Amino acid sequence: MRRTAPGALAGAALLLTLTTGCGGGASADDRGTVTVTVGYQSRTINTVTAGTLLRSLGYFEDELRKRGERDGVTYEVKWQDYATGAPITAQMTAGKIDIGSMGDFPLLINAARGVQLKRPTRLVSVTGYNLSGGLNTVVTEPGSKLRTLTDLRGKKVSTSVGSAADGTLVRALQRAGLDPEKDIRKLNQQPAVGASALQAGSADALSQFVAWPGLLAFQGRAKALYDGAELNLPTFHGVTVREDFAEKRSAVVEDFLRAQGRATDYLHEHPVAASESVAKATGLPAEVVHLYNGAQGIATFDTTLKPALIAALKKDVPVLASAKLVGDVDVDAFVDDRYVKRVYGSGYAKALAAGPPARRGGEVWPKGKDATTAFTTSAEVLRYVAAHRDTVRAAYVPDTKTGTLWFADRAVWVADGGELRPYVTESAARADVAAHPGARTVSYADALERAGSAS
Repeated sequence: MRRTAPGALAGAALLLTLTTGCGGGASADDRGTVTVTVGYQSRTINTVTAGTLLRSLGYFEDELRKRGERDGVTYEVKWQDYATGAPITAQMTAGKIDIGSMGDFPLLINAARGVQLKRPTRLVSVTGYNLSGGLNTVVTEPGSKLRTLTDLRGKKVSTSVGSAADGTLVRALQRAGLDPEKDIRKLNQQPAVGASALQAGSADALSQFVAWPGLLAFQGRAKALYDGAELNLPTFHGVTVREDFAEKRSAVVEDFLRAQGRATDYLHEHPVAASESVAKATGLPAEVVHLYNGAQGIATFDTTLKPALIAALKKDVPVLASAKLVGDVDVDAFVDDRYVKRVYGSGYAKALAAGPPARRGGEVWPKGKDATTAFTTSAEVLRYVAAHRDTVRAAYVPDTKTGTLWFADRAVWVADGGELRPYVTESAARADVAAHPGARTVSYADALERAGSAS
């Protein structure tokens, strides 16, 4: 199996109903049926290979059906959808969810709560990751006069405390010389509430995780102020299981990871179809899903527990501890690679050592097509769009410095002689201009005209 191949909201109608029923854990009922309860976050789309996409493909049910036929047991999967990782952790430590997926900071809280409540959990695989931190972004409303993080001094910033996006905000402010507790007014809000607050003007900025920043930018409701990849610190999402469940039903854990691996392969082999599937299930625009999960997307999907990600998890502990959200967390005890190693077999070491695919120059999704066209440079993307303006569904380009993929029409473009360079944020573009005499920022329309005339 391949594992490393190159992975206000407008209103309540876009919000998914949260499933809050309790599954009761993986125990047999009076019919002899074993129910396995999986907690996932449909709109946190870098968990799709362990959640939304996996559910739609039916791979886990397929693996359990085959196991049931061998063992004479009937298995049933109960999927529970949540907006964040916190309620998944609450249900896991209550013994009501067996397997869950969430981001790195919530994973640490999951580990800490499990130990505290004597319901220990284990991290058994990874879903999507970005080695630079590009899955988290700070955005402002489109007309905001805020240009840099230092402009946030005294401002109201919405985030979800305890999330990876909050971690990005804290670290970024500290690097900019601001005290995250004293120099801003932090609003602890769910992502959808924060998005509404930004639109209503009750928040000056929003720091959130995938897919909220990309969604708001795509809708024209926000612009990027800070690209999390500027931190150059890995961020990821992963799968956690209850220790007691894993010990009792280790084969089921392996079936889940085998199914996750199949979903990962499907995403790699059919990126546009996967984006469309996740979009249909979540109500998110497929163009936004593809920004993160596409062939050149911000996320890389790989189930292996890479040393760089585990090292980053250890660096996250002090950030959560300083916010008094956890005490000490034994990350090494939390990480359990036995199951994913057994699923991979002899190929695990090679997969573990493999890195993300090499950065490319962007891609274009033509209207009416079930495939995208890849390019080696951003200039090629512009030239294609300039020649096919009415037939382009979406165009994506990587930030010149960080490599974070962004919508070409939402990027900030710098013209330097005959060269055109895209950036996620205005501050990055201004730094480029300052470093290159004669360079200047130009509008997307101007960039297209320049690219078209140069072809």
